[in-house]
Amino acid sequence: MTIKAPTLNVEGLGADPLEQRIKEKQEKWKYKIAVLSGKGGVGKSTVAVNLAAALAKKGYFVGVLDADIHGPNVAKMLGVEKADVLAERMEDGRFEMIPPMNDFMGQITPIKVMSMGFLVGEDQPVIWRGPLVTKAIKQLLGDVKWGELDFMIIDFPPGTGDEILTVTQNLKLDAAVIVTTPQEVALLDTGKAVNMMKKMEVPYVAVVENMSYLICPYCGNEIDIFGKGGGRKLAEKEGVDFLGEIPIDLKAREASDAGIPIVLYEDTIAAKAFMELAEKLVKKLEEMKKETEGSEE
Repeated sequence: MTIKAPTLNVEGLGADPLEQRIKEKQEKWKYKIAVLSGKGGVGKSTVAVNLAAALAKKGYFVGVLDADIHGPNVAKMLGVEKADVLAERMEDGRFEMIPPMNDFMGQITPIKVMSMGFLVGEDQPVIWRGPLVTKAIKQLLGDVKWGELDFMIIDFPPGTGDEILTVTQNLKLDAAVIVTTPQEVALLDTGKAVNMMKKMEVPYVAVVENMSYLICPYCGNEIDIFGKGGGRKLAEKEGVDFLGEIPIDLKAREASDAGIPIVLYEDTIAAKAFMELAEKLVKKLEEMKKETEGSEE
């Protein structure tokens, strides 16, 4: 005789405790923004870091998760790569990591940062298969004391792999910012990233064109090193918003190596472009929020 086990529909029964913590924590994050690209080398992390700094400069409380497990560099770009990661014992006996913060000598509200780069040696490779990568990202989301945030920025690795699936399946993203450069090869891969975010039903998807042009330091003319207008054309083709062009700035390399976002160099064209990007994104998200709230009444 076979006895069929009863099916119990009890909330939380059999649920992954880590996923439950992620679900609870994200309720304290007003907006969750993914920054990704179809291919490497387009300055995706630069966009993520400077978007975060631009938002913090406007007074918002921001967290940045470096979800690139195999190539984390956000901590260095935000000047906290040498920070010690402390942990606090919780009531249930487990520990939660306390994310390092930087306010760049009081210029912005403190940005909270968490990255795999804090947990491994500087030259130590992370040679992990998918399941370990998935677990690590969940822990960086659910076992960290993020607290209340206006914006959670997630910097993804290039492509459309495990890390992106893990986050999009565990977080209710509000927006995805897809970074590209003007040349044809980058645009082909960017289109894949755009369509992935559409399939994952992210409410707002937009394209940013990085390295759009270089201002010649001698004559002041714009030099289209990688072509011109590709990002805008791709956005139009895919039916998504185009948030703007970010020029190549010679100070950007120095700033990144020094752990200072270029957006804090107010006299540069790149800083102004990043501030405009942040303003457009905030305006769009607030408009969408009002529309959602209005439809629920």
